Amino acid sequence: MQQLRLTRTRRAALAGLAGVVAVSLSACAESKRDEAGGGGSGGTMVFGNTGNPKMFDPTFTDEGETYRITRQMLDTLVQNKPGTADLEPSLATKWEPSNDGKTWTFTLKQGVKFSDGTPFNADAVCYNFDRWFKMSGAAAQSQMIYYADVFGGFAKNEGSATGDPVYKNCEAKDPNTAVLNLNKAKGAFPAAFTLPALSIQSPSALKQFGADKVTQSGDSFTYSEYAYKHVTGTGPFKFESWDQGKGEITLVRNDTSTMPAPAKLDKLVFKVIPDENARKQALKAGDIDGYDFPAPADYGLLRKDGDQVLVRPSFNVLYLGINQSGNPKLKDPRVRQALAYGINREQFVKSKLAEGSEVATEFVPKAISGYTDDVTKYPYDPEKAKDLLKQAGASDLSLKFYYPTEVTRPYLPNPADTFTAISQDLKNIGITIQPVAEPWNGGYKDDVQQFGKQDIHLLGWTGDYNDAGNFVGTFFAREKKEFGFANPELFKTLAQADASPAGDQHAKAYQQANKQIMDFLPAVPIAYPSPAIVVDAKIKGVVASPLTDERFNNVTTG
Repeated sequence: MQQLRLTRTRRAALAGLAGVVAVSLSACAESKRDEAGGGGSGGTMVFGNTGNPKMFDPTFTDEGETYRITRQMLDTLVQNKPGTADLEPSLATKWEPSNDGKTWTFTLKQGVKFSDGTPFNADAVCYNFDRWFKMSGAAAQSQMIYYADVFGGFAKNEGSATGDPVYKNCEAKDPNTAVLNLNKAKGAFPAAFTLPALSIQSPSALKQFGADKVTQSGDSFTYSEYAYKHVTGTGPFKFESWDQGKGEITLVRNDTSTMPAPAKLDKLVFKVIPDENARKQALKAGDIDGYDFPAPADYGLLRKDGDQVLVRPSFNVLYLGINQSGNPKLKDPRVRQALAYGINREQFVKSKLAEGSEVATEFVPKAISGYTDDVTKYPYDPEKAKDLLKQAGASDLSLKFYYPTEVTRPYLPNPADTFTAISQDLKNIGITIQPVAEPWNGGYKDDVQQFGKQDIHLLGWTGDYNDAGNFVGTFFAREKKEFGFANPELFKTLAQADASPAGDQHAKAYQQANKQIMDFLPAVPIAYPSPAIVVDAKIKGVVASPLTDERFNNVTTG
């Protein structure tokens, strides 16, 4: 069927844009699916991505630009209800823990197939869990950030993972029942089963295209043919192509999908436009139908132009990372406290971030169970910061300050502006700043997280599920090159919180951990930003998510 894109039309500005929002896209003739009663209108949606994906196997990444795409193709056992962080069925229609939390029984949806035509069943679920657990090679394991955070360790730890594994084994009781056995309870379950990194993929395709092959050369990683071209799931779309020269990823409707039904669009195109202003101009020109993370200063103009600016509730944190193994003076808590007192976070949030954003007082957003206001706080006090540096013998402190380029993140709408504001504050208390700018997918994350080349850096986190461990556990539960410290007492506190039963006991354990973290101050929380997504006035069918978990399966042409 020939695709036909329509010229954009402007409509009256929309009001009351919080919560559930619908989107639709460029129209074309009715699809064959319409004739079969599917109710869709066909067409192509073009969405402006803020950066290139790393690749398409979510096992080996923790970054949002990959997940935005893989969420359209892959499903998890449990998912988030659209527009919320609440849980609802996905590939599993029901999940039940044992009394001790060490066994999880999943009743699976029947009649589901992967996009390669092979059946989804309990054997496929167990194959995926065994694949993650038995992954071999230090390079592969080092890239499985989420798996290590959730499951602690592998069958044989070969990379940076040193913990005992949470996972024990998986049993396919019958085609529709998978039983997950754990060595110990985990309070993050069942919420953690929503992680894109735990998406269920086709065992046949994983084996056929050598999905587990990950190689490292210096600071660079290379992945399998599967990861770049053949990712195969049960979702409403399937992979067609990735034109890296044009920065375009094209997905097409997966007509075999019953999750919950085939997509209503014929095609879904992600066009990589790193510069926010260029994304805005592309929307105005009709080259794209929507994009993420519009500049806060543009909200009013976009709305006046008839576009929908959909502000998400804050579910993330921006922080200034501190690598204690980078500069020895950063091991002194007085120096880390000086950094915290020296940053005017109130002014930064007011002048640089969107409506609804707040100053961060800890690493857990207010919406997350486990947040507590009862932590040590570091209000802006440049004179106190200077005095602390003097006490520590660090009045001549010089720091390599890393920040990313060619990307916009929910917690970092303009990396260069953020770097400029924070570095000026630090200069004002006498610190010499050596700026180091690197492309987001051109070495930045590996340099700061895998190799610890920085002294300080900008990074953040958008929550994947409603659990404090997804934030502070991910950051500080074990030794990491990003922060360069060893604190056995803190590691023990976080491990105990992680294993505590869900509910009040779990929340209180993380509240205690948050107090300990803010006393130790391994990094400086800056802000809880409220990011937005913007779409053309004619767009209907997408629900804005606090998790940036927007799915495009229900998008229709207007």
